[in-house]
Amino acid sequence: MQTLSCLCEINYNIMRLKLGDKAIVFNENDISGNAINLASFVGKKVYLTFYRGASCPFCNLRVHELIEKMNHFNEKDLVVIGFFKSTKEEILEHAGKQNPPFAIIPDPHKKYYSAYGLEQSLFAKMKTMFRLRAMKKIFANKLIPEKMLKDDNTVPADFLIDENGIIQTAHYGKDFGDHLNFTIIDKWINN
Repeated sequence: MQTLSCLCEINYNIMRLKLGDKAIVFNENDISGNAINLASFVGKKVYLTFYRGASCPFCNLRVHELIEKMNHFNEKDLVVIGFFKSTKEEILEHAGKQNPPFAIIPDPHKKYYSAYGLEQSLFAKMKTMFRLRAMKKIFANKLIPEKMLKDDNTVPADFLIDENGIIQTAHYGKDFGDHLNFTIIDKWINN
């Protein structure tokens, strides 16, 4: 099997990543204990998504929506990997209850959040409260915010990584519920 020797190692001086940058390699265990090594996915397209804390209702809503899309993504051979800035136990207590059929990696110390250039924003937190449609879905799906207000202000991000480990899309959210539109992901995997 090929390896992604072209991928760069973690550089904590990196700011936001962009189109054409090499994806940053990681080798971590997911919440099920499986070793997830980005370098092992040479030849496959990868959707890498960074969430906030495991109790974040916007993140749990996105996990719910992603679960609904997974059959389609599996048919297209898209690898989905999510990171939460929470411990394994916190993820299992909250987002993990949805039994997501994709790898979720705990990163409570935000090692990879820093490496991928994720930011914090109080403005983004305030802006999130105006996502009325999302708020309605959150309450309808019983994804009620518990400790969201105590959590830090990390804003989510999504990356589409090609078969050679090169970032094709880097989407940095504008608020806590701003993830890459599924239409963009579909268009990319169909090319």
